[in-house]
Amino acid sequence: MLYASLKAIHLLAVIAWVGGMFFTLMCLRPAVHEVLDAPTRVRLMQATLHRFLRIVGIAAFAVLVSGAAMIALVWRDRAAAGLAFNMPLDWYAMVVLFFAMLAVFLHVRLALFPRVGRAMTAEAWPTAGAALGAIRWEVAFNLVIGIFIVVMVRLGASP
Repeated sequence: MLYASLKAIHLLAVIAWVGGMFFTLMCLRPAVHEVLDAPTRVRLMQATLHRFLRIVGIAAFAVLVSGAAMIALVWRDRAAAGLAFNMPLDWYAMVVLFFAMLAVFLHVRLALFPRVGRAMTAEAWPTAGAALGAIRWEVAFNLVIGIFIVVMVRLGASP
């Protein structure tokens, strides 16, 4: 029951993170560019990203904690049964790619996103737009990694 609960938390956090990136890149951003002028567009994207990045921070923490706990539970159960614990290759890949995604997220949150706020305060709309463009590329990179992880794990699952 504990493992199933951890897996549910893990999956919901992944859905929030990856789904939010997909929505932002494929739906929100194109629509905003079609109908809003630069100052309004920057204000909307800054307000949206402020909320989204907070959610991603919580989701990343949930993914880390639930993933580590699931690995620990499997290791504990194998050890209790007197068996060796050999973590599957797709789990190793998930761990490594999670930390890559976390590094990108932290760069967006701690380096790029504050540039948007500073440019917005100075009403430097081209600078704010450039920072949002940099965020877009990093979020797109993370989205590709996130989709790859989901597909890899699903294809690696037993029938």
